[in-house]
Amino acid sequence: MTTTAGTSIWDTMDVMPSAKQRAFARYFTAVLIDLVVLALFVEYWPAGVTASSFSIMLLAAVLLQILLKLTIVLEHKVAAYYNAKPGGFNKFMRFFTAWLILFGSKFVILEALAFAFGDRLKFGGPFHGIVALIVVVVAMLLVEVIIVKFYRSLT
Repeated sequence: MTTTAGTSIWDTMDVMPSAKQRAFARYFTAVLIDLVVLALFVEYWPAGVTASSFSIMLLAAVLLQILLKLTIVLEHKVAAYYNAKPGGFNKFMRFFTAWLILFGSKFVILEALAFAFGDRLKFGGPFHGIVALIVVVVAMLLVEVIIVKFYRSLT
């Protein structure tokens, strides 16, 4: 029997996925998780997060995922630099720069979202929306961790 383009995606689950397929599945799932979390905040916290449409939320979820992953890559590179050096000062700098990058990146992310979407996506409240953004990002990361733990428990 030959397979056709109409074959179900579930039929591919019997084959070990390639590295590219695993990366795609990982980021696709993360974007969908971020989209759901963002949509829930838009629905239930209108003073904190507003979006003009589902499409804007989807694009924002993609942009957030890209920017968050870039932040983690940068933080790991800086951490590796300081971890390679001995001494208490370098240990302090490793943790200080990690905090600085992880916290400071939220301001960059907020500005990137404002630049990309303008008034179509807004984070409101204290400190020009930075608190709302941090709450949303932390919720996204927590949900991702919960989903990963659940997935791994299925073995």
